[in-house]
Amino acid sequence: MSREIVAAALTAEAFAPFGDVLEAAGAPDRVINQGRCGRWHDLARLDIADGRAGISLFEAEARSLPLTLEMMERHPLGAQAFLPMSDDPFLVVVAPDDGGAPGRPRAFLTSGAQGVNYPAGTWHGVLTPLAAPGRFAVVDRIGAGDNLEEHWFDVPWVVRAP
Repeated sequence: MSREIVAAALTAEAFAPFGDVLEAAGAPDRVINQGRCGRWHDLARLDIADGRAGISLFEAEARSLPLTLEMMERHPLGAQAFLPMSDDPFLVVVAPDDGGAPGRPRAFLTSGAQGVNYPAGTWHGVLTPLAAPGRFAVVDRIGAGDNLEEHWFDVPWVVRAP
């Protein structure tokens, strides 16, 4: 037995309840370096409790749709931003908090030129690239303390392509 979610295109408006979409869309906010560089300024808030922001590189195994979603996680002590290092789309699964557990999940497909930032405490699925090599720059909290909560569903969800 499973429940179904149909993935939608990732947009800033649809994703706003769960975090920030990171993309160079539209005209840059600022032009710097003698007019040779556009800057999309301050696209995400990195809320970090009792630690520091760090940048790590991840390489995750590529997956395919449909995908069985058995678990979600969150990080109560700091934000986590995922910035793809390729042009390939990836799957983003998020859920509102429902009494300390994830509520009904929502799934999004990135354009391949988008990253995401999850504020502290946001329920999300694991990193899910849809093509190899699945490399990402990740900006998140580095520090002591338990910054990982996992929730395993009694009945899994199945994420399908649109």
